[in-house]
Amino acid sequence: MATAKEKKEEVKKHLKKLRSELRTIHLAVTDELKLPEADQVKTLMTDMETLLQIVDPKSAKKSKK
Repeated sequence: MATAKEKKEEVKKHLKKLRSELRTIHLAVTDELKLPEADQVKTLMTDMETLLQIVDPKSAKKSKK
């Protein structure tokens, strides 16, 4: 099992990646008036599920049912 420090670093890494992807999508929507591709949204949702599993494994199992 990961220590609290390792878990914190992993969460930071995932949040940084998500923020970057969301920023890219936001800029495309506001500047270019383009909606994101479905693949891009699916990838982002998968990354968010992964983050939820790291932060709260019990909650993630409940949401899958």
